[in-house]
This record gives sequence, structure tokens and C-alpha cells, in this order.
Amino acid sequence: MSDNSFAAATSPVSPKLLVRVRAHLRFKHYSIRTETAYIGWIKRFIHFHGTRHPAEMGKIEVEAFLTSLAVERNVSAATQNQALSALLFLYREILEIDLPWLDDVTHAKKPARLPTVLTLNETAALLDCIEDGEVRLIVRLLYGSGLRLLEGLRLRIKDVDLARRELIVRDGKGGKDRVTMIAAQLLEPLRLQIARRKLMHEEDLANGRGAVWLPEALSVKYPAAPLALGWQYVFAASGFSADPRSGAVRRHHVDEKRIQRAVKRAAAQAGIFKTVSPHTLRHSFATHLLEGGYDIRTVQELLGHSDVSTTMIYTHVLNRGGRGVASPLDRLSIA
Repeated sequence: MSDNSFAAATSPVSPKLLVRVRAHLRFKHYSIRTETAYIGWIKRFIHFHGTRHPAEMGKIEVEAFLTSLAVERNVSAATQNQALSALLFLYREILEIDLPWLDDVTHAKKPARLPTVLTLNETAALLDCIEDGEVRLIVRLLYGSGLRLLEGLRLRIKDVDLARRELIVRDGKGGKDRVTMIAAQLLEPLRLQIARRKLMHEEDLANGRGAVWLPEALSVKYPAAPLALGWQYVFAASGFSADPRSGAVRRHHVDEKRIQRAVKRAAAQAGIFKTVSPHTLRHSFATHLLEGGYDIRTVQELLGHSDVSTTMIYTHVLNRGGRGVASPLDRLSIA
């Protein structure tokens, strides 16, 4: 056992350890995605070291695992950091081991990359290539309001204010709420979408269904809310599915893969050769606002960035076309 290892724990890893991890993640209100990812990384870490108990291991074993991810599996810095976060959660929150080496483990540095941004003409061409009415509305909302994909799909009816032309984005990245605008041309399509959802919800209620997922704290505080129209998703799935945590059968929001595929397909049809995803529309929203003369603080608030330095990346995109400097090649008299 290495000098930096913990006190020995010779018994094989018990399934109870993962049960404890899962229960604590839920107690801390981590998302189902994070729960699945953390459990997966902890399992991989344990099996990487021959199913040794994590309490037997220390900094050397953690760094060996993270290095293997980068060198052998060639994962991204973001993926490597997620694996590290899962292990930090395991040691600090579950095993209650908070030793100095935990802070000394090096986080992978993400490469500095400029976001992919569409021109106004490319954006228009992409949007015109989406034929499915509901998908078209979602994609236009992502661009027109600067939303992340899941922010758009998780939008609740009560958070759409057509009179004020505002959306309230609840629990965005970092758990923050924010207000953003609704494009004028989307007011009527949104009104019709909400009217369709009202009819769908009434039919669900008549069939003994109609409850929507809510965070546990909200469902306890407002027990009638899951059945209320205002809490329903604006963009609901066509069918029902079982909640992976509780097993409750509900109507979830539209599947994100449906939107991702539609955007990728539309970009190809529009002849756009850049790598385009739904998030590209958010990048384009920010860049086009700055090009239109809006100040950086306004764009920061609309995007929900806590630090203006995050928003500043879009100013680099604006300058990408040579920073206003004439190339010396243009001064040469050559054929």
C-alpha cells in the first residue's frame, strides 16, 4: 500500500457504497444526469484498480486513473474533470475523507477555443430548413431568446409571459434564474403551442394522468402543482415514460436528441459546413446582439453568465476577421 493511501479496508467493494452515493446525490438535489455520470465514474475507478475499496487508495491511484482517461481513452478535459469531481464527491461526501491531496490533484485545462457562430444569412438558412412545426418553434426560440437546449425544453407554461414578451429561465446553469426576451414573431406560435398543450393536458387529466415532474422540495411545498397547467412543459413528449428514479409514469419534455438531429440535418441541407449544434444558436444570438450594438453587460444578463469574462469570448469572435487589419498580400500587384 502506498504511503499516501488511507487506512486499510480489505473487504470487497459493497454495493451499499454505490447505494449511499446515489442516495446522497439525491439528498443534495443533483440532477439525474449527474447522478448517472458520477455513479459510472466511481464504478470505473474501482474496477480500474482491481475492485479495491476506495478507502484503500489515495492520490497516486486517483491520478493514475485520470491519466489513463487522457492518455489511453483520449477523453476531453471536461470529461476528465467530471471524473475527478465524481471522485472528490465520493471521498469528501461519502467516505468523509477530506485530506490535502484532494485539492492538489490537477484539474485538466480546457483548450481555449472560440465558439462556432453562424452569420445572419446562415442562421436564416438553417431555420428555413426545419419543417417540423414544433421543432421549428423550439429551434427559433433557442436562437431568438439565447437559450441552452435544455432550458428551452424544460420551459414551463407559467414562465412564458406573452404580454411582457418575456421568458423566465428557471434553474439555469449554476442554479440561477434569469429573464430573457421573446421575439415578436414567436408570440403567436407560442400562444398556439400553449393552447395545444392545454388541450393535451385536459385529455391527460381525463385519463387519470397529467402529473408532471417537479423537484421534490417544490412538490412537497405545492402538492397540487404537478397537476396544474402552469407547471406543465411547453414542449411535451408525445407519449409517456417512466421516471428513472421513482418509476412514476409521466409525460416528459421533448427529447433533446430530436432537436439535435433536426439542427444537424438542417445545417447540412442549408449547405453550412461548420460544426453546428443547438448550442451554436445561443453563441450566434450573443454575437449578433453585440454586432447590433448592444452592450456586453446586457448580453451577459440575457445569457445568465455570472462573470462578464465568460461573455467576453464573443468579442473575440467579432474580431476574428483579421481585427480590421489589411493583409499585406492585398498590396501586391500580382496576377
